[in-house]
Amino acid sequence: MSTQSVKPNYDLVVIGAGAAGLTSAFTARGLGKSVLLVDAERPGGECTWSGCMPSKALINQAKQVKAARHFASLRLDGARVMQQVRQVSEQVYSHETPEVIRSRGVDYIQAKAEFLAADLLQLAGQQVRAKKVMLCTGSQPWVPDLPGLDSVPYLTNETLFQLTDLPDSMLILGAGVIGVEMAQALNRLGVEVHLLDLQAELLPREEPELVAQLQLRLQEEGVKLYLSAQVQGMRPLPGGRVELMVQQGTQSLALQGERLLLALGRRPRVAGMGLEALGLLSDGRLQVNDYLQTTQANIYAAGDVIGPYQLSHMANYQAKRAVFNAFFPWPLRRKLDYQHVCWAIFTDPELAHAGLTEAEARKRHGDQIQVYHYDLAKLDRAMTKAGDGGLIKLILHPNGRILGAHILAERGGDLIAQVQSLKTLGIKFSRLQAVIHPYPSYADAWRQLSQQVLLARLQQQPLVRWFNALRKPKA
Repeated sequence: MSTQSVKPNYDLVVIGAGAAGLTSAFTARGLGKSVLLVDAERPGGECTWSGCMPSKALINQAKQVKAARHFASLRLDGARVMQQVRQVSEQVYSHETPEVIRSRGVDYIQAKAEFLAADLLQLAGQQVRAKKVMLCTGSQPWVPDLPGLDSVPYLTNETLFQLTDLPDSMLILGAGVIGVEMAQALNRLGVEVHLLDLQAELLPREEPELVAQLQLRLQEEGVKLYLSAQVQGMRPLPGGRVELMVQQGTQSLALQGERLLLALGRRPRVAGMGLEALGLLSDGRLQVNDYLQTTQANIYAAGDVIGPYQLSHMANYQAKRAVFNAFFPWPLRRKLDYQHVCWAIFTDPELAHAGLTEAEARKRHGDQIQVYHYDLAKLDRAMTKAGDGGLIKLILHPNGRILGAHILAERGGDLIAQVQSLKTLGIKFSRLQAVIHPYPSYADAWRQLSQQVLLARLQQQPLVRWFNALRKPKA
């Protein structure tokens, strides 16, 4: 805990130095406000230390190993793999250190924050008064009360990347984003992976036909997948290993692994700050209005601590909007708009998502929606690298605007950005066909698909239909 002294008064005190907290602090400083950023841990938050950065570092190394094993046998140095993963986090942290934060005009203290009043905080024995407070405390792994869990060692995303070597086998509970990404990466690194989930479907928020292709890829690569699997109990084995007793339908299974990883979701980090005394919590959750304001008028919140999307880019979006709402006059304040949310799951191939699924679009807009598919296997760029097929699924409103887009493809997380821009700006997808795209590129798929959409829409124009009718030979 830092003993650094801080000023007695600030325009804004930000609690939590992750994605939302850093964005809040720098945005407010850009508005000319005096800002104090406080965190009980090092800056960076989950994204730097236990989420985005280390997971993508592990995924990238797994892709390299898979490619290398295509040409030669390989003996992997697991300790080196994990060391390099941590080096990536440290490299990112070098741009987020307390010294860097202070160089940008934001005061920083490493300390636990506790509310004494809505505008008064206790920080490392010092009292600080704040005109506004931003809660950006993030989330933490959800650890359920599973039978036998208290008797076995387990990992979460907060401890996984601290392993000094790769285990020979891993049991993963939870086939959500973290579970699926880590299952594929670890499997490619030579770890025997058993991936279990209580649900009957993998990644239920995504387009089913794309998920089916991804699931097949995982299983073909060697991930052992158990859906509709109920954990009945678990017990420790010699050498620190773990055994799970699992019921899957009528079948009883005993699965063993060197390590157990819990990837069962996350819960907001709200304990130990005195939020209850201020009346900020309801059923253990932090309540905010459409302006990200809590029930205390001077306290706002952003990021994983409030959800509903626990994504770093959404934390960034919320944080900027919350700061503007906290300091701008009422006519300039804006409600949160989740109409244009997008994300990517960084499996190989990547699964990217913008807007509505087909089922959601039909429920909201009826059967007049238009659905298009593009098989990436026929894209010239994809033909240059074996295994670079995939699928694009596009859902359009009858007026031609984008309702949803879903991609299973190499660099899907990058590809989704172009159509996300069109969707957010309200531009009809067919207009993309007039944009020159570099060749050969993965992005050229959008040009080809937009041309398909344009031609289909032209065929529905009354003048074109009349002209085509004239050209038909008479019987």
